[in-house]
Amino acid sequence: MPRRDDLHRILIVGSGPIVIGQACEFDYSGTQAVRVLEGLGYEVVLVNSNPATIMTDPEFARATYLEPLTADYVAKIIERERPDALLPTMGGQTALNVTVDLAAHGVLEQFGVELIGANLDAIRTAEDRESFKQAMVEIGLDVPRSGTVHSVEGALVLAEEIGYPVVVRPAFTLGGGGGGTARDEAALRRIVAEGIRLSPVDQVLVEESVHGWKEFELEVMRDLNDNVVIICSIENVDPMGVHTGDSITVAPAQTLTDVEYQDMRDAAIACMRRIGVETGGSNIQFAVDPDSGRMVVIEMNPRVSRSSALASKATGFPIAKMAAQLAIGMTLDEIPNDITKKTPASFEPVIDYVVTKVPRWAFEKFPGSDPELGTTMRSVGEVMAIGRTFPESLQKALRSLETGRAGLNADRAEVGLGDDVEALLEASETATPDRIFQVEAALRAGAQVEEVASRTGIDSWFLDGIKQIVEARSVLESIDVATCGPRTMRDAKRLGFSDAQLAWLWGTEEQTVRSRRHELGIAPVYKTVDTCAAEFEAHTPYHYSTWEDTTEVEVPDRERVIILGSGPNRIGQGVEFDYCCVHAVLALEEAGYETVMVNCNPETVSTDYDTASQLFFEPLTLEDVLAVVGAVEPVAVLVQLGGQTPLKLAAGLERAGVPIAGTPPEAIDLAEDRERFAAVCREIGLDQPPGGTAADPGRAATVAAGIGYPVLVRPSYVLGGRSMEIIYNREDLDTAAERMHREGAFDSGPLLIDRFLEDAIEVDVDACFDGETFLLGGIMEHIEEAGVHSGDSACVVPPPTLSVEVQRRIAEGTEQLARHLGVRGLLNVQWAVRGHDLYVLEANPRASRTIPYVSKALDIPLAKIAARVMLGETIDEMIATRVFEPGPGIGETVPYLSVKEAVLPF
Repeated sequence: MPRRDDLHRILIVGSGPIVIGQACEFDYSGTQAVRVLEGLGYEVVLVNSNPATIMTDPEFARATYLEPLTADYVAKIIERERPDALLPTMGGQTALNVTVDLAAHGVLEQFGVELIGANLDAIRTAEDRESFKQAMVEIGLDVPRSGTVHSVEGALVLAEEIGYPVVVRPAFTLGGGGGGTARDEAALRRIVAEGIRLSPVDQVLVEESVHGWKEFELEVMRDLNDNVVIICSIENVDPMGVHTGDSITVAPAQTLTDVEYQDMRDAAIACMRRIGVETGGSNIQFAVDPDSGRMVVIEMNPRVSRSSALASKATGFPIAKMAAQLAIGMTLDEIPNDITKKTPASFEPVIDYVVTKVPRWAFEKFPGSDPELGTTMRSVGEVMAIGRTFPESLQKALRSLETGRAGLNADRAEVGLGDDVEALLEASETATPDRIFQVEAALRAGAQVEEVASRTGIDSWFLDGIKQIVEARSVLESIDVATCGPRTMRDAKRLGFSDAQLAWLWGTEEQTVRSRRHELGIAPVYKTVDTCAAEFEAHTPYHYSTWEDTTEVEVPDRERVIILGSGPNRIGQGVEFDYCCVHAVLALEEAGYETVMVNCNPETVSTDYDTASQLFFEPLTLEDVLAVVGAVEPVAVLVQLGGQTPLKLAAGLERAGVPIAGTPPEAIDLAEDRERFAAVCREIGLDQPPGGTAADPGRAATVAAGIGYPVLVRPSYVLGGRSMEIIYNREDLDTAAERMHREGAFDSGPLLIDRFLEDAIEVDVDACFDGETFLLGGIMEHIEEAGVHSGDSACVVPPPTLSVEVQRRIAEGTEQLARHLGVRGLLNVQWAVRGHDLYVLEANPRASRTIPYVSKALDIPLAKIAARVMLGETIDEMIATRVFEPGPGIGETVPYLSVKEAVLPF
């Protein structure tokens, strides 16, 4: 059926700030929806409070509101914009909850706003635990025995009927928030009380525990003609009891028989129809008893989700884009597949590779926190890898995490696991971020697959894949780099072994292994993600590496530029850097280049197949990036935009002869190396807080005594203030220095020790420099005093308490630093202001987390400007050709204040 022409203006509600359980996957979905609806001629009104998103760029929607996502604020926007329809399924749980509130207050009815994508009954039935259970029972689907309660006393009665352990699931919460598994009355009291507090409707579900069962997810699409397709099946490696966002998952599902899969497929379709999701995508979760085969429905999300983003990137099927088109009346059979150009969206994706997702946690940020994983999601990001086999994709995913792992063990981090089989099995019974490594170590120490499966609940099929890695490692350890032949090398690479792992096993350097591999003529080839297992030709260059004979990378028509992404979200490196990378793509495409994106984060806009000219879904390691460079032969590689991730690769890339665009690695090192940077500041007459460096723990006390307490202590080359501490006495300093030594903080360089400036105002500056012309992006004044990390501080543009004279001195000092450091592109400088005195705290010649905020606050596209500067264009040329308009100068009046506030995960 044709698209609806009775709708003209559509409101899309975003997901707000990034929190654990709701991250930049909703920037991906919202951006896709805005693009496709605007492209179809609809007027899109967007409301979202997160400035770091691509979707809130002013060029996308007809009107964009950076406002709080509450019913009161959205109601005012509805009153002003008078949309015909509201699409609530693109903004995660936040958007659904706001929509329910708007309906409850009569706002939608008052202004005649129609819900599209999912109606109110569908949202309520799917999100209300009791309603969902009754709906499933009505259509004959099995669910865990359960009941809903509104009090602790009611939960206690219900748990006695069901029998402990029980699982508690609050209604209308995000990422399993407030839920958990209760094994006794005391735990139940605590969990239920918290769940009721967090649930907007004061309701929790208490259900039979299916802990240890196998968990599956199906991504399902439905249109107004009742056509239903399964986009992707996903199987959790971790059994039930671990939130799916904290589980290692694999697509497609691997251990279901065809009969089991067809039953699950039929159940998912019946679920979609009964809940009443008229159009768009939903995620439905199932549990299967590995002993009896009993299948139960766990829950359903009547919206796009984090799993939807994963399924989209795994298959090449743009779920959010298709869901938006279905919401305005189009049907699956009339929407073309962008990748094949021949098949319609009703053609179910089929993939001839294995996709593995591994979550990224941040327990290292919170010493003393319990790393045990449960039904409440605790991961802060995730990576995805594509390989021809499960072992290959698993090892690629593990080395994508940027946690110091080169794969599934066979690296320095495995030291300490030991070879005590029983100890390893006992440790692996508890789900933690280390369990996958403990499982491999147990198998290597002699544990049997059946025994590991029994103790962990991990299916034997996955353990057999890990056993292949174990057996190959045994062969590899019996030879060395010189005696490794081509077949052994190729077999190792097909199992996902990285050059770094082989170097560790053979006691040599990674470059030595790479040289030997090249001597043997073994290099990766690139295959295409095509949605149809190569049945039809793919027209979108979306690639992954593997170890076969033929490559599918085409010869370019234009000069290519590689942009290195930021990898998995984590505390200190989030969606802001993806924003910068996407802006670079947009700017360089406009300037005539063919852009190549390399990234491994499935949540992001940068890994949409239609963002860059080419997409390589690959780990951001030196080996993997060098392989992409060899395949595409770029004129330049951009390392400044993806945060610390690509910066760590810059020196290795330069040594390999790769052309680095913008600020050279030597200049980056000049800013990072404390002593060299101090010399630059002295040369140009800029003050720094008194400080020094300590190459070992024993030296730290001597340096601090010479400076005077309190002191600020931090390792070299770290991101997001990791391990940074304010120390007030010798005893605390000794303790901190010894702990940092144990954690390997001295491996990357000396400990940095500065006098901590009390009662100072901290200031952030973002700027761009082309070698001649300096462009001030913005001066941000922190609300919290110096000593609170800039990423945790609220800040204001323009600075409300700094005099024009101080602002000029800050701008002049920033320009001096840009010139003396040799910056070509972005520069972020942090200053401390105390009275009339200015102190340079640090300089980062790269994109910062504040780039999107400053860009939107002052309407100046800093990342786009910087990308073109890195490729040789000048700021004056861009102003002359009206690529951008300069922002307000120092002292010029800006008729508003823009405030950035941090969202903390405590």
